[in-house]
Amino acid sequence: MEEKNLYYVKDFYYDLPQELIAQDPLKDRASSRLMVLDKETGEMRHKIFRDIVDYLNPGDCLVLNNTKVIPARLLGNKAETNAAIEVLLLKRREHNIWETLVKPGKKARPGTKIIFGDGLLIGEVLDIVEEGNRLIQFDYTGIFEEVLDKLGQMPLPPYITHPLQDKNRYQTVYAKYEGSAAAPTAGLHFTRELLGQIEQMGVSIASVTLHVGLGTFRPVKVENILEHHMHSEYYQIDKEAADKINRAKKNGGRIICVGTTSCRTLESAADENGIIKECSGWTEIFIYPGYRFKILDGLITNFHLPESTLLMLVSALAGREKILAAYQEAVKEKYRFFSFGDAMYIGCGVSI
Repeated sequence: MEEKNLYYVKDFYYDLPQELIAQDPLKDRASSRLMVLDKETGEMRHKIFRDIVDYLNPGDCLVLNNTKVIPARLLGNKAETNAAIEVLLLKRREHNIWETLVKPGKKARPGTKIIFGDGLLIGEVLDIVEEGNRLIQFDYTGIFEEVLDKLGQMPLPPYITHPLQDKNRYQTVYAKYEGSAAAPTAGLHFTRELLGQIEQMGVSIASVTLHVGLGTFRPVKVENILEHHMHSEYYQIDKEAADKINRAKKNGGRIICVGTTSCRTLESAADENGIIKECSGWTEIFIYPGYRFKILDGLITNFHLPESTLLMLVSALAGREKILAAYQEAVKEKYRFFSFGDAMYIGCGVSI
C-alpha cells in the first residue's frame, strides 16, 4: 500500500548516472533489455525485449500508438538581421499556422520573418501565446509535408547529443499518422516480425493515435504535483480499435498498452465501466499515484526522467516505492535509460 495520498515532485527523484542515458538506438530493435515488474509483489525479472511474448496470453489486446513524428526542428535565419533562429513545431492550429517553440525567443516578436532553406519556407510570427510559444504562419510552394521532409530535422530530446544517422530509428515500425513532436518511444522496440509473432499467438493488436507534444516532457515546476497543469494532446480512436479493446475486455483478456501515450489515450476515452467508443478529442489527463485505472491492465514502457509526469504515471500503476526500487535496480544493472534505452513491462502475476 502507498504511504500517503499527497506527493511532492521530490518524491519522484532518483539518481541517474549520465553514462546510462542511451545516445543511440540499438541495431536490432528487439534486442534491448526488458525489466519485468510484478505490480502486485514488486518482484523483478531481467529479460530481452523479444521475451515479451512470454508475458502475453491469447485473448489479450496489445494497444499501440500509431502516431508519426514529423521532422519538426527547423533551422532558419531572421530575415532582417540573418541571425540564426531555431523553430520547433508543436501543434498545428490551422492549415498553415503552427504553435511553435522558438530559440532564442526574444528575437521572435510578432511581425518577425524567418527564412528557411534559402526561401523554400518562410515563417512570420503572428502572436505570443501560453508558455511564450509563438504562433507562426508559413508560406511555401507545394506540399508542406514535403517541404518539411526536405528541411526539417527529427526533434530529438535535449539529453540525446549524438546525431541521428537514420531518421526512421526515431519512428515506430507501425507509425502511420503524422503529427507528433516526439516519438512514443516504448514502441521503438517492436519489429514487424515480433508483432506478427504476437498476432499469431492469438493476441489482438489495436492501434490508436495520440500526437505527442513536448508538454509530456516538460519539467514539473511546482512543488506539489497536484498544482501541475498538463498540456493538451490530440487523440483519436476508430471503431475497429474500440471493438477489439472492448471484445478483449469482455472475454476476460487483458488490455496491455505500449507506452504512456497509449495508456493516456485509453484512460481519457474510457467510461467508468472501462468501455471504449469511437471518438477523438484533446486530453490533459494527468495520472499520478491514487489514480484508479479504468481499463489498463499492463504497460510496456521505457525508463523515464526523474521527477517527470511519466514517472508519476508508472508509479500510479505499480506504486511509487516499487517503481523507485525497480529504477534503483535498473541503475545497478546498468540498463539504458530514456528514449533510445531499454524497456520495462509492468503487469500482474508476471513471474515465470
